[in-house]
Amino acid sequence: MEFSSKIIEQAVDAFSKLPGVGKKTALRFVLHVIKQDKTEADKLSALISRLKTDLKFCESCFNISESSICEICANPVRDSALICVVQDYRDILAIEKTGLYKGHYHVLGGLISPLEGIGPSNLTIEPLVEKLKSGSISEVILALNATMEGETTSFFIFKKIAPYNVKLSAIARGIAVGDELEYADEVTLGRSITNRIPFDSLLKK
Repeated sequence: MEFSSKIIEQAVDAFSKLPGVGKKTALRFVLHVIKQDKTEADKLSALISRLKTDLKFCESCFNISESSICEICANPVRDSALICVVQDYRDILAIEKTGLYKGHYHVLGGLISPLEGIGPSNLTIEPLVEKLKSGSISEVILALNATMEGETTSFFIFKKIAPYNVKLSAIARGIAVGDELEYADEVTLGRSITNRIPFDSLLKK
């Protein structure tokens, strides 16, 4: 693809590095920005910059937040004794959309994947174990993708928290094997959480 401007070429290259964005889609983005009013373009530029400067990870659950403690963890109405373990921020959005879960979360920041060089030490599993030592957690819900990486991570967490007196459950298999939580419809995901089952029952199958 030949460009009449180095600036356009560099912008297309930058946009095409986004997940799922090819060169043609990146070019459409660039042309849209060019047609925009300068005020709107400046606003977009400032927002992109703020994503890196103004956001941080919640010190309690590792959710993306504008403050040291996210709104969910700071909400006194939420059940702090109930923790739902998810892969990343997208899963929190999907679960919150159901309106059926009122506990706290714990964001792992990924899944165990040896092929991608991601091991347990790259995730926030140890901070999760530390939470259990306080004795204030009554249940941990594993809401990880029904993939090989998700199953591997769930089993590793199961082994790590086994010594603690806490109920461990997993979302019901309304989510098909190989599917990811963020793509599940609200009804299916909501039922999967509501009808969660003891994790050790899955190991007996």
